[in-house]
Amino acid sequence: MTPQQNLHTAIGELAYAIARADGSIQKEERKKFHDIVAAELRCKDYDFDVSDIIFQVLEKDKFIDSKTAYDWAMKEIRTNSHYLSPELKKTFIRVIEKVAKSYPPSTKEETGLIERFKQEIAPINGDPVYYE
Repeated sequence: MTPQQNLHTAIGELAYAIARADGSIQKEERKKFHDIVAAELRCKDYDFDVSDIIFQVLEKDKFIDSKTAYDWAMKEIRTNSHYLSPELKKTFIRVIEKVAKSYPPSTKEETGLIERFKQEIAPINGDPVYYE
């Protein structure tokens, strides 16, 4: 996979971690999750379907807990950080916030993961060549 694909897989893992933080992911939550991610990460320049990547993440292992999914996502983001623009960081934050709000109630666990993500992604700066 390309670094851009890896970053988008990472946001899928993060969104999964947020959705999973309050327990199992319900069928309705899964649909909302897909719609949010597909809408926020749709881009004509990519040669891959973001929604397919997200569903691969969801289906990969139904026993992945939110901490493990979060840790994997952050590892991917750090590994591929040279492609991480400020705009992409904002998009990632927007996606996980929408995922948390999509299936009420938002829990302390979800809020905690979102705040942790904001703190951990803030100092990561990609190569300006990849900024929009």
